[in-house]
Amino acid sequence: MPFLRELYRSFRFDDLTPLPWSIEEKHAFLDQQFGMQHRYYLAVFPKADFLVIERNSLPIGRLYINTSSCPWHIIDIGFLPEWQKQGLGRALLQDIQNAVATRHDCSVILHVERANVRARSLYQSLGFVITDDTDTHIGMTWPAPVS
Repeated sequence: MPFLRELYRSFRFDDLTPLPWSIEEKHAFLDQQFGMQHRYYLAVFPKADFLVIERNSLPIGRLYINTSSCPWHIIDIGFLPEWQKQGLGRALLQDIQNAVATRHDCSVILHVERANVRARSLYQSLGFVITDDTDTHIGMTWPAPVS
């Protein structure tokens, strides 16, 4: 949990830049937000796998994914800033696509924040298509290949 909390902070800390809070206040707020998100994910996705991604036994990211039914649902994927932009997310997503492709009757879904243009571009480059759209998030699906 300490690593997951630190990782969450790395995702959201910049969002708090405009606030006149101390670093301690920002950390406390983000820790509270992480706790609420974690409890929500556990309640809404009780059959999901909540995985810590490691490199050389060092935790570097997380993958929350529900593969208990089709479509597979990527709930959350993210890496510490120093591990981003190295192709790790692409490789992980391709592994997921390869695994679900063997099912022949399944697809992968995810939601990406509208403002996260870099992630959305990655997903589209891997064949994910937009399936729904809200003010804050875009739903995307990767269909299983037709054989």
